[in-house]
Amino acid sequence: MPFPRDAGGPAEPDPRRPLEGDRSDPSALLQARFEHIRRGAMQGMPMLNEALAVRALGFRPWREHWLGVLVTPWFMNLVLMPRQPQHWHPLTERESRHFVFPAGVFEFIGAQDAELGGYAACSLFSPMFEFVDTAAAEATALAALEALFDAQHQPVYEVPPPAHRPPSAPSAEVS
Repeated sequence: MPFPRDAGGPAEPDPRRPLEGDRSDPSALLQARFEHIRRGAMQGMPMLNEALAVRALGFRPWREHWLGVLVTPWFMNLVLMPRQPQHWHPLTERESRHFVFPAGVFEFIGAQDAELGGYAACSLFSPMFEFVDTAAAEATALAALEALFDAQHQPVYEVPPPAHRPPSAPSAEVS
């Protein structure tokens, strides 16, 4: 769906479409990097679910970012990575930023990697022992990504009704 035109100006570009200067889909690089981490620093750690493989799933353009899900044997995170570097506002390590999606507001934490550069992650699961296999984790990851864009999943915050007050005593009339 095209964006509305400004008064007399050209239409805004659709941020979901690739533009010149966009970085390419980071899925393969992200998956390879975390597979390397799994085989190295994470090898033998007790929080690993050995039934799971590393997968970078569903990456798509979202605003000026790449958005997808990273599944590892130790966590499942939504991940934002720069797509249009000139619009990327890096987060320092462990700094948080809130992003608004149709399903609500989600907190992402900044991360830095020597090979990947800066990215932001929102934890969905950690550890991963409730998943019996990679297929189950992948299905959950893709369902979570789709739910992010479904406003029906937005939490409803109800304001409690006011406390019941007994009716006021009738005022005495002065004659």
